[in-house]
Amino acid sequence: MNWIEQVTVLELLIKGLIVGIVVSAPLGPVGVLCIQRTLNKGRWFGFVTGLGAALSDICYALITGYGMSFMDELIVKHQTFLQVVGSIMLLAFGIYTFRSNPVKALRPSSGKRGTYLHNFVTAFFVTFSNPLIIFLFIGLFARFSFVMPGSPIGFQLVGYLAIILGAVAWWFSITYFVNKVRSHFNVRGIWVLNRIIGVVVMIAALVGFVLAATGKSFA
Repeated sequence: MNWIEQVTVLELLIKGLIVGIVVSAPLGPVGVLCIQRTLNKGRWFGFVTGLGAALSDICYALITGYGMSFMDELIVKHQTFLQVVGSIMLLAFGIYTFRSNPVKALRPSSGKRGTYLHNFVTAFFVTFSNPLIIFLFIGLFARFSFVMPGSPIGFQLVGYLAIILGAVAWWFSITYFVNKVRSHFNVRGIWVLNRIIGVVVMIAALVGFVLAATGKSFA
């Protein structure tokens, strides 16, 4: 059975959206920076910060996908095994997210707002300076069989576009939420939100592990 027969455009869109959201959601340095800028400079400064991070993420997604394309035969023969391994990697990432303290990434607030371009570029380089994101992409791509042999270029474009849309949707939502509750959002709110994200990732990983181990799939 070839790649086209296994994956529909809708399934690919769903997978890409999930990948984009999961990669963006944990509140690492750029996530905290996005929240800080939303609170201190305004929602749209926070949003363009997220867009900078999203651009960096898609660069690493392309690197990961291009690298995995050289392992076509391995992916075909060990698809279920790779899905299980991907779920385990996601579980480890969820535990790490839950136990981490994003508040440590808080920086002193600058009195200057800067331009949208400046906020975008700085967020891009903050995210791009962490190549370990590739391992998260490997886990996600393996879990969702996102990169498969013989995938047409059109399908690949749809998949990567979905990743971008998922990331943008996340940054749009988080800046909207933080802006709405700005008077009640504090350091503890950042810590609690990161723990909730960690729990959600762990649950998704456990469900994915069980389904992959039993030969089923939820995406």
